Formats: sequence, C-alpha cells, structure tokens
Amino acid sequence: MATFFSLAYVAAQVAEWRGWLGSSGGPESASTPFGLALLLTPSLLLAPSFLLLMIAVGQIVSPPRRVLSHAAIAFATIYAALICIVYYVQLTLVAPRLARNDVEGIEVLLFTPFNSFLYAVDILGYSFMSLATLFAGFALRGKRVARVVRWCLIANGMLLPFLALQMYFHWMIYPASLWALTFPASTALLALMFQRAGLDPEPAQ
Repeated sequence: MATFFSLAYVAAQVAEWRGWLGSSGGPESASTPFGLALLLTPSLLLAPSFLLLMIAVGQIVSPPRRVLSHAAIAFATIYAALICIVYYVQLTLVAPRLARNDVEGIEVLLFTPFNSFLYAVDILGYSFMSLATLFAGFALRGKRVARVVRWCLIANGMLLPFLALQMYFHWMIYPASLWALTFPASTALLALMFQRAGLDPEPAQ
C-alpha cells in the first residue's frame, strides 16, 4: 500500500508540475482544489501505510539493532502525525473553501509552496520520514534483496537536507524530488523481501 500510494502521488505531482491539473505548473504554483484532491488524498493514505511498514521492519531485525528500528518507528510516527494534520485540513477545510472562492479568515492555512505555514509543516514531516528510512536502512542486514533495500532506504534518508532546507533554498526541491525514485523502490523491495522465503531474518545474537 505504501508503494501504491507513493506512486499515485508521484503521478499526480508530475501532472501538477506540467500544469495538467489547473495550476500554472512548476513547483512554485499553488494547486487548484482538483489538484489538491489528487495530490493529497494518496499522500494522506501514505502516512499510516508507511508507519505500519516501519513497524514491520522492526519485527525482522535482530535485537542488537532494534534500537535503530525503534527510532525509525518513532520518526515515522512524527511524520504521520504532522502530515495527516496538514492534508486532512487541506482536503476538508481549505479545498472546499477554495472551490467556493471563499478563503477569508483561513489565509494562514493556504498551501503555497515555499511561502506558507502548512508547507513548512509539510516539509518538516517529510524530513522525519527521511530520518525514519535512514534508521531503517541501518537497521537492516541481509543478502541480495535486503542489501538493495538497505541502500535504497539510506539513499532516501540522505535526501533529508534537501527537504528540510527548502524554505531557505527553493532549488533544493529538485534534488529532493529523487524521493519519487528512492521511496517507491524502497517500499516495493521491502514487500518483496518480506515475501521471499529464502530471506529469513538474521538470527538473534
């Protein structure tokens, strides 16, 4: 589910940047109500899916590295809480008011890239997601698929500065967009790893 929702978001984001969802296109354009619905619905559903995925990772690591997987779960929890607040507010309050062209009194809640309160909360949430994948990557051990998953998770974690500093340096959104590759690859390979009978968890030490 984390893979599915992340790919649905990526497809919507590509359409948004191309201007196919009613905005003027590019990363700095505010979304239309239709664009918000397509972008934020899978993003909202991704949050609990990712948290459950990190809990699943915590079940397969050996005890000496459980502190790393527990850290991943803690950071994923912070991410999920922040993101769910942002996207639920956008979908249930802001988007309907935008559709009616009635935003008086909720200007502070408008989701404007690089220039709004909730956008800052959004990138803070994804910064915690990157931390979660970084710790999950260091927690994993194994051969073949597990090794590839480990490096995909760590690569996603290394996007942290490009996420966290976007409010100061807007160009950082472009390297941060590598998330569209590293994150779905990580989650899809984790699903494969969980299903492969030959990849047993490392024995407890």
